Amino acid sequence: MLKWGTPVIKSELIQKIAAGNPHLFHRDVERIVNVIFDEIIAALARGDRVELRGFGAFTVKHRAPRIGRNPRTGAAVPVDEKFVPFFKTGKELRERLNADA
Repeated sequence: MLKWGTPVIKSELIQKIAAGNPHLFHRDVERIVNVIFDEIIAALARGDRVELRGFGAFTVKHRAPRIGRNPRTGAAVPVDEKFVPFFKTGKELRERLNADA
């Protein structure tokens, strides 16, 4: 079983899904996981929103250019604009995570 608080790498996710679905070949599970991740990445690259009901939604947020600071020297450093992925948990996931609290 996967433990909360520890990062899960893709190969561990594939192994967990394959173990829970013995009727599927490991290579098929790997292909399915890769296709899902590739589609999420492609959608975010296009600027689309990806919603997985009950789990959450992935979006892209724009960060405007700004002047940052070098933490060592304190010197001003220009930071270019960028787009960053953002994840917002779904209601069902939030409720299940906070059920014990």
